[in-house]
Amino acid sequence: MNLVWEKLTLSSLPLKEYLEGSYLHKFTVGIFRPWRRGSILMQWGDTIAAGLLSLVYGFAPFSTSSLMLVLLVAAIGFWMLLTLCDDTAATNIPFVTPIHFLVLLYWLVAAAATALSPVKSAALKDLAVLSLYILLFFVCARLLRFSRLRSWIITVYLHVCLVVGVYGIRQWFFGAKALATWVDPESPLAKTTRVYSYLGNPNLLAGYLITAVALSAVAIFAWQGWMKKALATTMFVVNTVCLVLTFSRGGWIGLVAALLAAAILLVYWLSVDFPPFWRTWSLVIMAVSLIGVLLLAIVFVEPVRLRVMSIFADRQDSSNNFRRNVWDAVFKMIGDRPIIGIGPGHNSFNQIYPLYQQPKYTALSAYSIFLEVAVEMGFVGLGCFLWLILVTFNTAFVQMQRLRELRNPEGLWIIGAIAALLGMLAHGLVDTVWYRPAINTLWWLMVALVASYWKPINKAA
Repeated sequence: MNLVWEKLTLSSLPLKEYLEGSYLHKFTVGIFRPWRRGSILMQWGDTIAAGLLSLVYGFAPFSTSSLMLVLLVAAIGFWMLLTLCDDTAATNIPFVTPIHFLVLLYWLVAAAATALSPVKSAALKDLAVLSLYILLFFVCARLLRFSRLRSWIITVYLHVCLVVGVYGIRQWFFGAKALATWVDPESPLAKTTRVYSYLGNPNLLAGYLITAVALSAVAIFAWQGWMKKALATTMFVVNTVCLVLTFSRGGWIGLVAALLAAAILLVYWLSVDFPPFWRTWSLVIMAVSLIGVLLLAIVFVEPVRLRVMSIFADRQDSSNNFRRNVWDAVFKMIGDRPIIGIGPGHNSFNQIYPLYQQPKYTALSAYSIFLEVAVEMGFVGLGCFLWLILVTFNTAFVQMQRLRELRNPEGLWIIGAIAALLGMLAHGLVDTVWYRPAINTLWWLMVALVASYWKPINKAA
């Protein structure tokens, strides 16, 4: 059984042997190595790449898609230059993991879906965008291997989120003009302010802050010194409060998933030093406490109660009714092209969906990332996506346990990545803000964060 699991999760994949025998690796990686040795600038190559990556995550909530595209191209271009200049000595072979293979397979399925798409020109444009995100993963996975660069990029992101969160809370106190109809007009919450900060949409802001909540919670334990811990605590409170004030039901689902995952894994991490009683009962007490706080909020805080109850209102809530009608059309789209889909991206969706939509229910996406993947790349793409998720979480848990045994605090960031990924997936069950640049870049950052810790299985052990 263990052998089957190792095969399924690619845990025993002979990556080093593959790289040593790969002609593509041999004739591309390191071909400019002599030039790098004589270049003063390239001696700081990884630091410069981290600076470019910091610009991507630093400007994400404030910039337009065009600026994000420029920043992505700059970071990816410099990564390609670094790869061509790499030292191919055994200790410096470019870092490749099972996650890299699944990410590449995901792209290949997307490319196949593009080639077979009924709207090839539209699908090709979105394949180019997807390719940038895939390459961003490779950039992040390379740089996050270094503890100093990992800490820098996470710190930059958390400080940016603090600015975003503070501005969002300010909107709650001073008011913010609704840029669209975000709440059922007949709901008692119709006039409630839903904050959106710099991102222009409360659901998008909620999706963006899920990762911030997870990482700031972990930073409380990972950062050393009371000043840093106080800063991390402030970030956690601001991010959580701002996310709650978005009144995004999908965001709340993601928040609960992320907090539960972070709390359970943090207790598991710290339980090594607990007395026997707390080692046995701490997880149960913590889980019951969190559920109790959630139930108290639902019972005694009217806006929370009304918003939560609307989740179960089915078609009586206009937002629920809208999604149900979109999903009905999406299921028909999947039924007509179940194997490889219509092609990746919203351009393909926008051209095919009107042929299936019900009158007055125009949509830009499937309002579920799993349905969206099935529509775009069929069940082949959905299977590959689920396989990528499985391998990523397996890698995360294995490496977290390894670092826990070593008492290495760097492993705490894996907990943050797991919680963030679970939160984004939970939110993605009922929304597709996951595809927006500010959030999609975070998804690949978290996947890369897990990949950066990967170590091959020691078969001799």
